Amino acid sequence: MVVAGTAADASDRRSSARDTGEIFVDFVFNVLVALHFVGLALIVGGFFAQLRDPGKTVTRWMWDGALTQVVTGLAMVGMVEGGALGEAAKGYIDNGKIGTKLVIALAVAVLAFMGRRRPAPQPGLWLAVGLLALVNIVVAVFW
Repeated sequence: MVVAGTAADASDRRSSARDTGEIFVDFVFNVLVALHFVGLALIVGGFFAQLRDPGKTVTRWMWDGALTQVVTGLAMVGMVEGGALGEAAKGYIDNGKIGTKLVIALAVAVLAFMGRRRPAPQPGLWLAVGLLALVNIVVAVFW
């Protein structure tokens, strides 16, 4: 029988608080993953939406998607490397893959920024942003 206020009861409360914290961290990580996919959808959606358009240009949504990808990607890696998801998750990170994806994502963001500053049409920048985003998908899936 457990009496309220005993050491066993306090231990149970600490255990449930820790579990709640882990659940919250997992929730935050999953929100970041979802936002990362939203950023991807903004870039790739903007790319595919203009395939037949003669005035291809980098849209505001492609720029927003590129920023979303970089910020959420860095936040997710930071959470894993910081140990927020546990020590086992730390060993799962492939720094070569993450570095490659970061370089590609930064290139996409810089090109999208340049595209937002130049007058339309800009098929070269549009193509570079879209293809590099697709390359980043391939790296994420097959590496």
